[in-house]
Amino acid sequence: MRLSFSKVKSVWVNCISHFVTYKEVKMKTTIGILALALSTAAFAAPKAQWLTVDNEILAKIRPKLDKSVQSLFTSQGATVVKLDEREIERLSHLIHHDLNRCGGFIAHESFEEARAAIAFQGDTYFAKSAIFADYAIDQGPIVRPMVNDVSDVNIEATIRKLSEFKTRYYKSDTGVKSSEFIRDTWAGLAKNRNDVKVELVTHRAYPQASIVMTIEGSEKSDEIVIIGGHADSIAGMFGGGGRAPGADDNASGISTITEVIRILMNNNIKPKRTVQFMGYAAEEVGLLGSKEIAAGYKAAGKKVVGVIQFDMTLRKGTLDKDIVFMSDFTNAAQNEFLGKLIDEYVKVPWGYSKCGYGCSDHASWTSNGYPASIPFESTMDDINRNIHTDRDTIENAGGDAKHAAKFAKLGVAFIGELAN
Repeated sequence: MRLSFSKVKSVWVNCISHFVTYKEVKMKTTIGILALALSTAAFAAPKAQWLTVDNEILAKIRPKLDKSVQSLFTSQGATVVKLDEREIERLSHLIHHDLNRCGGFIAHESFEEARAAIAFQGDTYFAKSAIFADYAIDQGPIVRPMVNDVSDVNIEATIRKLSEFKTRYYKSDTGVKSSEFIRDTWAGLAKNRNDVKVELVTHRAYPQASIVMTIEGSEKSDEIVIIGGHADSIAGMFGGGGRAPGADDNASGISTITEVIRILMNNNIKPKRTVQFMGYAAEEVGLLGSKEIAAGYKAAGKKVVGVIQFDMTLRKGTLDKDIVFMSDFTNAAQNEFLGKLIDEYVKVPWGYSKCGYGCSDHASWTSNGYPASIPFESTMDDINRNIHTDRDTIENAGGDAKHAAKFAKLGVAFIGELAN
């Protein structure tokens, strides 16, 4: 007997034990200043946030953190610490530039939430080990023509447009505008479809919005397949002031998703399962946008059967592998399925690596009990050293988007097979 998805999850989690006059001018000026101050206050990140940080990372960078930073709780390979906004950005910078790796921490709104995230991991265990779907590969006549339609030229053009924003930092004006640009681009591709919706998802604590595009499923609309990537960029010790083109990290992921959308729309694909594409805000400062969205899906009882994260697809960094799956904090069965999709449709060498705790937005879905994978451009040892600097340009990552096109082909295959 095969139990339903919801019943399997319930049993699993329970067994494991289980977030203009002079006066007028003066008055208008005062009101304007007040409005600006209120607006700034409304969108300012909290003065202090609780983070769960990978223990190995924390041990290596602790000497460079403020001496007042204390370990508040440790469990399951991670530690709760409390940092202010500038210290969080310093932490992100140190991880990338001293340790040459991505992420490594997740931000939380309270100590209780942070503690629970690492103390009670029933959802995480379930997300990593359970089987969420039938991973048959039988949609070749539909998938192959779409795979062949992938254009690296289109991906490159979108990367260059996103890189023109001075920064896509989550608290910046250009961060806001870049999310609106992504929304408008995706909506333009879907303008002839009445079963497609594109919207901005606003967040309470900062101005940059996440972007969500939904293609309503024709038969199993309650089951959701997601491809996502983060929309923000960051550079420097404190990421708001400098130039952050973020061509690889992560204009490449968003542009790869955009190409998948273009192909689905051009081929008038109407999937049986609901398909969603997401551009997450504020990934670089603790996975804030994806954490809020994934937690909302869990609270609403939404049935997500597959998630992949495109975070850096531009640069071929590992000689003998084109696509690398992070084996930790991801779903093993889905990773295997994606490897088979590569063999069937993309036909490039692939393998595995590890990126550690909280390295990208897939971790938000894993921690909320959903199956997630992150196909990456290289092993962690070969990561692009130019990310989080003004040198993260397309020219410094090979000069074209031919490598990213391989990920778009995988994305097309993933939707073509799993959503049907």
